[in-house]
Amino acid sequence: MPVTVVRFNLVEPGATPASLSGRYQAALEMAAYADDRGITTVQTEEHHGVANNWLPSPFAFAGAVFGATRRIAVTVSAVIGPLHDPLRLAEDIAVLDLLSGGRLVTVAGIGYRPEEYAQFDVEWKRRGKIQDEVLETVLKAWTGEEFIYRGRTVRVTPRPYTDPHPLLLVGGSSKAAARRAARLGLPFFPSAHLPELEAYYKERLVEYGTEGWTMMPAAETPLLHIAEDPDEAWARYGGHFLHEARTYASWQSGDIRSAVKSAATTVAELRAEGVYRILTPEACVALGFDNYVLHPLSGGMPVEEGWRSLRLFCERVLPGLGG
Repeated sequence: MPVTVVRFNLVEPGATPASLSGRYQAALEMAAYADDRGITTVQTEEHHGVANNWLPSPFAFAGAVFGATRRIAVTVSAVIGPLHDPLRLAEDIAVLDLLSGGRLVTVAGIGYRPEEYAQFDVEWKRRGKIQDEVLETVLKAWTGEEFIYRGRTVRVTPRPYTDPHPLLLVGGSSKAAARRAARLGLPFFPSAHLPELEAYYKERLVEYGTEGWTMMPAAETPLLHIAEDPDEAWARYGGHFLHEARTYASWQSGDIRSAVKSAATTVAELRAEGVYRILTPEACVALGFDNYVLHPLSGGMPVEEGWRSLRLFCERVLPGLGG
């Protein structure tokens, strides 16, 4: 049975408080619906100060999802570690781990937007060192024992539900991230299909004498939307996908990389690329993927259209995948 993911970043350009509240509530209802029908995972993420209202508080959203569901996992991919106080981060994740019975998966990255660091007055050039301290601290904190933190004795309680600690992966697309994961004995989550980086991580595991594993995206993991008539859906809703793709593209320069890579400047170019795909249920089943990522509210997609996509996926795609 493939892994099935419903992704939410709650983007809505030009939103009013009322419209955004409705979008948030719809996302929770969608998560509950997906949970009832056997979807594997809800995926969410963290970005700050974005004009289109990108979700800034993934753990708050994860807590609401856990309250509305019984089985589905929530993956925060990724939390921007250096922007968080490590003791509070350890507490928040522990509480969510207890609330959910171990359903939280956290991918810790360092981000790729200097303006987010400026907003929180965190030094961009020190992000790697700060991330080291954050990860080392949360791992010590989850033992429930006293330890020395910045010269003082601290203790974080309660201990998490999951033993030895909640699932924590190190995300990134650099050798530094791979080394960090290997040194700490944490699993590695490359931000793209990077076999050479996975090999480098495995070499560092041997070097450090630690154990770990890789959760790497497939070479082809498009963001999916399901529709009876893809041509009509592209014509009516393609602009929402293009908005998200262009937002990501505006963040990418030099060695800065994000999860979605698109060079499209028009809806037609975006459709031809295949990063975002609108498919019939039958075409979706025929993909034969190991991992399906549904993005029902992409780029401010109307809520009712998001529901149509999700229902088609659950009613007509999942049965064809063995669900």
